Amino acid sequence: MTWLNQIVQGVLLGGYYALLACGLSLMFGVMRIINLAHGDLAILGAFLILVMTHHGMSAFAAFAVVLPALAVLGWALQRTLLERSLRSGILVPLLTTFGLAIVIQNLLFEEFGANVHSLDIGDLGFSSWTVTSQIYVGKLYVLIFGVAVALLVGLQLFLARTPLGRQLRATAEDPDTAELVGINSRAVYALAAAIAVATVGLAGAFYGMRTTFSPYDGPLQLIFAFEAVVIGGLGSLWGTLAGGIVLGLSQNLGQQVGQQYFHSSEWFLPAGHLVFLAVLAGRLIAGGVAARGGIRALLAQRT
Repeated sequence: MTWLNQIVQGVLLGGYYALLACGLSLMFGVMRIINLAHGDLAILGAFLILVMTHHGMSAFAAFAVVLPALAVLGWALQRTLLERSLRSGILVPLLTTFGLAIVIQNLLFEEFGANVHSLDIGDLGFSSWTVTSQIYVGKLYVLIFGVAVALLVGLQLFLARTPLGRQLRATAEDPDTAELVGINSRAVYALAAAIAVATVGLAGAFYGMRTTFSPYDGPLQLIFAFEAVVIGGLGSLWGTLAGGIVLGLSQNLGQQVGQQYFHSSEWFLPAGHLVFLAVLAGRLIAGGVAARGGIRALLAQRT
């Protein structure tokens, strides 16, 4: 029964990872950019919700203020920093977003200090449903998982069935051809950045409800998001959900293995990293095999 509980908790944790990673996946899918400030933007979202609660708003009511503000921030970042850096190859956007991450961390440290904080959501943060005598499902974790699935479904429908969504997909496929048929790629990129930053801000808000947070928590959240995206497949929204669940399961089951067989509770993070490395190595090997097969086929045709 303990193993079943770890599986349930791992799936629910995977919902948070999917929510955290979907913006990273969207930005890479549309603009082919890996945003190294992604985790710090999530922590920024948590701190903005915290500020709103200090002004008398509930954490959930603060979503109505913070998420649109983050969408505007994402739009502005694309129009100012990212748009210029995208013209200079792959390395410059990475350095730009790395610098943005450092700026966000230090601004948050300057304003809030190094102490940890948390978002007060009342009984929701502690209440749970009892499935069996050994399985308890936290209501907040179920809410996060439901929001993650609803967001991914909404984004998928948006991309598949709306004119703006079709413009996003066309620009992601070939921005030059999209420009030729009248699509404004600058506006499309700004829209993608706005959606990505708003969604990661939502993930950061839930992170602040789940646990304590500090100005320097962003890099670890970036690692989790990146691992979920790579496991599920770069640029795939449903793959991001699958990758998040795989990552959450591997962490929880790894912790259980460590406690049961090695009498150690420190296997939570290493287990997830090992699964990520295994998936990455498997894809590299498969890609190498496919490349060798293609070369052999080409040589066979010439002979």
